[in-house]
Amino acid sequence: MAELAPYAASDSSSRGRRLLEPKPSLRSDFQRDRDRIIHSTAFRRLEYKTQVFVNHEGDLFRTRLTHSIEVAQIARGICRALHLNEDLAEAVALAHDLGHTPFGHAGQDALNDCMRDHGGFEHNLQSLRIVDKLEERYATFDGLNLTFETREGIVKHCSLEKARLLGDVGERFLSQRQPSLEAQICNLADEIAYNNHDVDDGLRSGLITLEQLREVGLFASHVAAVEEEYPGLRDRRLIHETVRRMINTLVCDLIETTAANVDRHAPDGLDQLRGCPPLAAFSSRLAEENRELKRFLRTNLYRHYQVLRMTNKARRIIGDLFGAFLSDPRLLPPQYQRNVNQPRSVADYIAGMTDRYAMKEHRRLFAVGEI
Repeated sequence: MAELAPYAASDSSSRGRRLLEPKPSLRSDFQRDRDRIIHSTAFRRLEYKTQVFVNHEGDLFRTRLTHSIEVAQIARGICRALHLNEDLAEAVALAHDLGHTPFGHAGQDALNDCMRDHGGFEHNLQSLRIVDKLEERYATFDGLNLTFETREGIVKHCSLEKARLLGDVGERFLSQRQPSLEAQICNLADEIAYNNHDVDDGLRSGLITLEQLREVGLFASHVAAVEEEYPGLRDRRLIHETVRRMINTLVCDLIETTAANVDRHAPDGLDQLRGCPPLAAFSSRLAEENRELKRFLRTNLYRHYQVLRMTNKARRIIGDLFGAFLSDPRLLPPQYQRNVNQPRSVADYIAGMTDRYAMKEHRRLFAVGEI
């Protein structure tokens, strides 16, 4: 790894782990975090959790697992260019969706509705709960005992009420300070990944068309450039070439704008950087083009009637499962029956399900003839 910028996160300045452990001998603390995340049960489950399309709808659509890997690749590249800590960025990126429910945002919204009188449900807080408490892999502690910097990066947003309950990682919300620049980069790398890959998956599914996307500035300019350079290019090659150029444009703009922001504020260390306004950003022009793309996807893909049909099913499945388990906790696996906070334990169980497992549990509980 190249020499880090003075404001980058580093092992030597890390606030450490909640439970003290000997330093790893052949890797950094942030590499250990990454490795623990990759070997976790929650990470493996991401293979069968929805990004936009439910897992059984096609083999080539993104899942939470492939999305997380793509975010990590984008974040590492940006951090390398800015002389930031790539290992920390990778750990945060791979962990950021660990707490997502089955059925994507529809599942999260449904579970949040179920938990409205019990503290609510947010997937990034659930990700933190997984790495702090729910993973059961080590003899001497619950969770993964990750470093403060990785844990902090997982929590992208949080209400002040909930921040007060989070201890060290909630402090920045109360004091209005920023996370590490690596965490800020991961947040925007996530946005780059899901916007552009939802374009790809939306076109693959046939729910959106090239003709519709030609009305969206960011896509239109890049597809026009591809067609001018490669006349006659069609179908998947045209789409892939366009999407990869969109990603590259956003990545380069993010690097240039962030570097300019850092130069303007000139933080001399991580602590001073935390007192600056958010420094990771797109230029005003690219930020607006990105917002236009997000609006297009929200209207034409996420609210497409075929997606909404699955969304409606997802809400029903999550609601039915929550109601059944809460009314009769004996239906839960034994390890979830022991929790004194029964609603939260039910939410933990449901949030940990894959799409297909949730559908299977629903059939077991409600379909005549299923066991």
